[in-house]
Amino acid sequence: MEPLRLFLCVLAVFISLLSDRLAALASFSQGTDSDFTFSLPAGKKECFFQTMKRGASLEIEYQVLDGAGLDVDFLISSPSGQLLFSDQRKSDGVHTVETMEDGDYMFCFDNGFSSMSEKLVFFELILDNMETEEDPDEWKEHVIGIDTLDMKLEDIMDTINSVKSRLGKSVQIQTLLRAFEARDRNLQESNFDRVNFWSVVNLAVMMVVSAVQVYLVRSLFEDKRKIRT
Repeated sequence: MEPLRLFLCVLAVFISLLSDRLAALASFSQGTDSDFTFSLPAGKKECFFQTMKRGASLEIEYQVLDGAGLDVDFLISSPSGQLLFSDQRKSDGVHTVETMEDGDYMFCFDNGFSSMSEKLVFFELILDNMETEEDPDEWKEHVIGIDTLDMKLEDIMDTINSVKSRLGKSVQIQTLLRAFEARDRNLQESNFDRVNFWSVVNLAVMMVVSAVQVYLVRSLFEDKRKIRT
């Protein structure tokens, strides 16, 4: 019974530490991956800021979901004001910044070239190599007798981290697919409205032309001579 009791004690400690660790990982994941959709008025410019540390990685992907032309100007600048990336009138883009200094990195979306069309813009931020105050190996100090288990706790943690990474990637892909679907749907609805509008215009023109033709044909057969008696 002694090995079984030792196994149960170690398993209980592991489950308790694992739940705390997963909660910490969940909170960290929420802080490192985020997405946002906003309306960019005509002739306006919107800027956002992300605080980064040296040696980290910032990846941003954006798409214009709705609006005439489906295009927007985009730029990223460092805390010192250096321009890192710039796009001119593009509908989507992906940029990765390897941060070389601490501070707030600014990325802006500019719709100044459009005087009438409002744009609906989606972007996603993915932050990597962000430092955390928690030591990822701290849980090992509270676990003893690891060698007595058939499967090492390090293997379990590696498996959990691998599953978490793949789930996070799946969430990112699904978010991007939703953005693509929204943009395609908006484009189809815009084309549908445009086809309906010009169909109504063509129908009205055809009716006017038909009325004019009938009037001209009837006027050819009218006898306008006056008969005097």
